Amino acid sequence: MIEMILPDGSKRQLENPMTVVEFAKSIGSSLGKATVGAIIDGVQVDPSHIIDKSGTIEIITNTSEKGIEIIRHSAAHIMAQAVQRLFPNTKVTIGPVIENGFFYDFDPEKPFTEEDLAKIEEEMTKIVKENYEFKRSEMTAEEAKKFFAEKGETYKVEIIEDLGADKVSIYQQGEFIDLCRGTHIPSTGYLKAFKLMSTAGAYWRGDSNNKMLQRIYGVAFATKKELDDYLTMMEEAEKRDHRKLGKQLDLFFVDEHGPGFPFFMPKGVELFNKLQEIWRVEHKKRGYQEIKTPIMLDKELWEISGHWFNYRENMYTSTIDEKEYAIKPMNCPGSIIAYKNNLHSYKDLPLKYGEMGLVHRHEFSGALHGLMRVRAFTQDDAHVFCTKEQIEEQIIEIIDLYDKFYTVFGFEYHIELSTKPDKAIGSDEIWEMAEANLKSALEHKGINYKLNPGDGAFYGPKIDFKMKDSIGRIWQCGTIQLDFNLPARFEMSYIGADGEKHEPVMIHRAMYGSLERFIGILIEHYAGAFPTWLAPVQARILTISDEQVPFAKELFTKLQDAGIRVELDTRVEKIGYKIREANGDQKIPVQLIIGKNEVVNNEVNVRRFGSQDSKNVSVDEIIQTLKQESFVPFSK
Repeated sequence: MIEMILPDGSKRQLENPMTVVEFAKSIGSSLGKATVGAIIDGVQVDPSHIIDKSGTIEIITNTSEKGIEIIRHSAAHIMAQAVQRLFPNTKVTIGPVIENGFFYDFDPEKPFTEEDLAKIEEEMTKIVKENYEFKRSEMTAEEAKKFFAEKGETYKVEIIEDLGADKVSIYQQGEFIDLCRGTHIPSTGYLKAFKLMSTAGAYWRGDSNNKMLQRIYGVAFATKKELDDYLTMMEEAEKRDHRKLGKQLDLFFVDEHGPGFPFFMPKGVELFNKLQEIWRVEHKKRGYQEIKTPIMLDKELWEISGHWFNYRENMYTSTIDEKEYAIKPMNCPGSIIAYKNNLHSYKDLPLKYGEMGLVHRHEFSGALHGLMRVRAFTQDDAHVFCTKEQIEEQIIEIIDLYDKFYTVFGFEYHIELSTKPDKAIGSDEIWEMAEANLKSALEHKGINYKLNPGDGAFYGPKIDFKMKDSIGRIWQCGTIQLDFNLPARFEMSYIGADGEKHEPVMIHRAMYGSLERFIGILIEHYAGAFPTWLAPVQARILTISDEQVPFAKELFTKLQDAGIRVELDTRVEKIGYKIREANGDQKIPVQLIIGKNEVVNNEVNVRRFGSQDSKNVSVDEIIQTLKQESFVPFSK
C-alpha cells in the first residue's frame, strides 16, 4: 500500500502506482485538469511521473506560481520547436523562464525580423493544436553528447560537458528533442495563452567575447484573460515610458557620449532635490547623521570588504601613483572607515550614518535602460551600527520608515526575505544567526513575507521591499541587510558596559535604492503627472495678453517668495494653446490664468491638471492653497 501525505496533513492510500495526474484526478476531476506537476518529497516532478512509493506530495496547478513557471518553460520549448520547423538550420541554446514570460536564445543563419516573430507564433499555435505529449527520458552524458553532436547542436554538447553529470534528462514533444531538467506541462495543448513580444541580441553565456545570438522573448499565462490583462498593462506601460516622458517633461536625457550616465535638466534636478530633501528631514528626525565618503578608494579596502573578489567584474578601476584604486560600487566600506575614525562605547549605539553616495557599477551596454539601469547612480545608503540586542528594534524602526515613504507615493508593497547565496563570505553559523534576526523582526511586526532562498548579498541576508505601481508592475526598491561579516573583517569595535571590546552589528539599508531608478519608477507610476507636493513645477501662470504681464510678474514673485515652484508663460500665444500645453504635454498640476477681470479683482482663474473646470479665487487664497499642498502628505 502506498501512502501519500498532502500539504494539509491528510493522507491518501494508493493500492497501485499511478501518475501524478491520475492521483490529482482521484481527489477531484477539476484538480486533475489543472495539474501541471507536483512536488514529491521536496522534488519537483512532471504530471506523468509515476508515484510508486509513500511520501509527501503537493500538487502544482496551472494557476499557482510554480505552475505558471512550468507553463512558461514549456512555452519556450514549443517556441524552439516552431523556430526549428521554420528555420531548420538554426541551433538552439537555452530557454529559461523570466518574470511574466520566457526567452530562448538561438543561433540562426540570419537575425529574426518582426515578420519572423509572427510566423513563429503562428507555428506555435499549430503545435499547440497538434497536442504533442511532453515525454521525459534519460541518457548517459556520452550518449547525449553524441546525439546532439550528430544533430549539429554544438551548444547543447557544451552544456552537457559543463554539467559534469553522468546522466542527463531529455524532453521530446513531436519531432523536437531538447536537453532539459523539466518540469513540463502534460502536452503542448495545455498552452492556452501566449504571445511573442520581441527579439534582441544576446551573447552566448552573457560573455561579450562569445558569439552574438538571437533572443526571442515571449509571455505566457494560464488563461487568455490574464494574457489580455498583461498586454493591456504593457500598452499602458509604453505610454508611461519614463524615457519618453523624461524628454517630454524636460527632466533628463542620456547622451551618446555617456551611455549609462544620465544628464538631469533643471526640472529633473528639482525632483531629485525634493526626494533628497524629504529623505534628509525624516532621517534627521530618527537620529541619522549624514556623511560623505570618497568616490574612489584603494584596492586594499575592497579586498578587505570582499568586493574585489566577489564584485570585481562590476567595478571601474584606475591606477594612481602605481597604486590600484576602484571607484566605489557601494558606500558601505566608506561608512565603516567613518565609524572607525572615532572610538565608540555602547552608549553611542545605535550609531546611524546616512549618505547620498554616488556609486558606479559596470553594466553591459545592452542592459542599459534609461534611468532604470545605469552605470552611475546616487544610492540613499544608511548604515546602522548597533549591538546584537538592538537588532530587532532597529529593523522594526526601518520597516516603519519604509512603510511611511512608500505609502506617501501611493505604492503597495510586499516583503521578501533573501537568504545566503552560493557566493558568500562568513560562516554558516553567522548566516543562520543573521537570518534568524530578520525573521524575528518580521514576525514581531506580523508581516507576511516570501522566502527568497539564495538571493542575499554576499555579506549578509536581506529584506527586500517589492513595490506595486499604479498599473500593477512590481519593482524592487528598498533593502535591509544584516551584516555580521564586514564588522569582523574590518575589526570594528565598541567598548561595552563591561569595559571590554565588542564587535558591532552592521545594518545596511537603502530606501529609494537608486534615486535615478526611483525617479524613473515615479515618472511611470504617475505617468508624468506628479502630485503638487512633488512636481518640479507646481504651478504655471498663463497670461491672455500683454496687458496682464505686470500683474503676472508680481504674482510670480509672491509665489516664489512663498516657496512655490512656479513658471511664468507670457508668450504671445492663444490662451487655449497655452492651457493645452500646460494641462496636456507638460502635466502642470495647477494652471493660473490671468485676464482683464482677474487683474481688476486681484484674482486668478485656477484650472487643475486633467480637469476642464476652472474657478476664480483671490491671490491670497491661491498662495495659501499651494503652500498647503506643498507639504508632504505623510499619514503618520
